[in-house]
Amino acid sequence: MTTHTEAEIASQPECWRRAVANVPADALPREGERVAVVGCGTSWFIAMAYATLREQAGQGETDAFAASEFPVGRAYDRVLALTRSGTTTEVLDLLGRISTRTTAITADPKTPIMEAAGDVVVLDYADERSVVQTRFATTQLALLRASLGEDLTRAVADAEEAVAAPLPAELVEAEQFSFLGAGWTVGLAQEAALKMREASRSWTEAYPAMEYRHGPISIGAPGRVTWMLGEAPEGLRAQVERTGATFVESGLDPMAELIRAQRVAVARAFAAGLNPDEPMHLTRSVILSP
Repeated sequence: MTTHTEAEIASQPECWRRAVANVPADALPREGERVAVVGCGTSWFIAMAYATLREQAGQGETDAFAASEFPVGRAYDRVLALTRSGTTTEVLDLLGRISTRTTAITADPKTPIMEAAGDVVVLDYADERSVVQTRFATTQLALLRASLGEDLTRAVADAEEAVAAPLPAELVEAEQFSFLGAGWTVGLAQEAALKMREASRSWTEAYPAMEYRHGPISIGAPGRVTWMLGEAPEGLRAQVERTGATFVESGLDPMAELIRAQRVAVARAFAAGLNPDEPMHLTRSVILSP
């Protein structure tokens, strides 16, 4: 039987195609605006990726914050809130306390976020039944990348490859993972590590690639994996391999490489006798009691 998580992972290429074909004209940040992007958990990591991409594209100063850590009082032209459920307490609380123009991206049009945000982009076709976020996270990032003028044709093709390619046994059986990113993929590295923890309770860490050599590389050893999302800094592979750890790097678009990490997380869950649809101690949305 296919789990919801597996089906949702496999649907990502089609979701991305739909997202890039339907970029809203007015709701998303405009060139020149000073923007803060907020979210919780996965949405915070996607916020990190988009913030870096937007600045690199010359679209304007962009910061990313966990919603609970937003610096109220700092001046922004727009706050962009990312929330699959539309019910996350910290996001709703923040939007209720600021007067800045707000936009939200959500999967559920029947939730409080519809009233809390000034503009709302609904990606209901990317909603999920699994607690573990996969396709909604990458679909909203595909939308945001397209809004910056990126052509995601290659990314979609890479995603098709990522959902179908066999998974190396050494990844499914590894003892430990360190995910690395650079620039916008630092957020994706954090997200890959989170997926591995959520779905399979695996021992995972995540770092900027250049920082990995400043201490964390000491964890490298045979049976452990250092996994780069995007292009690795020169010399890093050799340094990691000297520790005996497996170094993973591909030429796939980093969002497609994230799909591979999602699939490994699910395979590891099955190997451990876990249900990836229902990670321990988690719910679809974190709603805090007053």
